[in-house]
Amino acid sequence: MGCRQRAAKRELMRVTAGSDAHGQPAVVPDPDATAPGRGAHLHPTVECYELAVRRRAFARALRHDGALSTAPVGEYLASRADPQ
Repeated sequence: MGCRQRAAKRELMRVTAGSDAHGQPAVVPDPDATAPGRGAHLHPTVECYELAVRRRAFARALRHDGALSTAPVGEYLASRADPQ
């Protein structure tokens, strides 16, 4: 979705429309790919995530009207990238 490169499904991370910790509409990571509803896939890298944010691809891919916070996905990817 972000970089638009094809990859095997197991190499990608699924995201879905959900809500953040404050109950606001947000894009949330679904690493197990078990959440119900429409999902979208992107490479689990910060670079691919930033491209998707810049292109405003999340709302379009998830067919969601209105704004979606992408912070939960960014936080998830940042925590995976931290060696701590």
